[in-house]
Amino acid sequence: MLYTVGEMAKILSIPASTLRYYDKEGLLPFMERSSGGIRMFTDKDYEWLKVIECLKQSGLSIKDIRNFIDMAMQGDAASLQNRLTLFQSRRDAVKKQIEDMQETLELLEFKCWYYEQAIEDGTEEKVRSLSLDEIPKQYQDIHKKMKTIHLDEKDISST
Repeated sequence: MLYTVGEMAKILSIPASTLRYYDKEGLLPFMERSSGGIRMFTDKDYEWLKVIECLKQSGLSIKDIRNFIDMAMQGDAASLQNRLTLFQSRRDAVKKQIEDMQETLELLEFKCWYYEQAIEDGTEEKVRSLSLDEIPKQYQDIHKKMKTIHLDEKDISST
């Protein structure tokens, strides 16, 4: 089945201008055009566009996505290992982002609890003076992390 830019954009839940931009940046060398020059997409193009969106969401630049497209167009013998390496790198970067965001979420959860308790008590003083054992278990680790300075030796020696 063939899809117009507008139809494919709707399927992907992205603006049509994004698809036009991808085309202008050379990310869509596989895309067909009608005899009137209208961009047309196939079901197979949808798979490519999902990969492009995945790479973009993982933080890869348009230039690097174009390099991936170029690698894929070279064929298996020339680029399979490089493509695998790229995806492994993006996977590792996303895992790190998830870990960082999990720690951020834990801190936000702790601070919500902290301020809810302070409001209930009418002051921060009581919450601030709680011992580690008096803090709910799910917040103890993040509380300890907040109280401990984490510096590498190289960070200290460079000052």
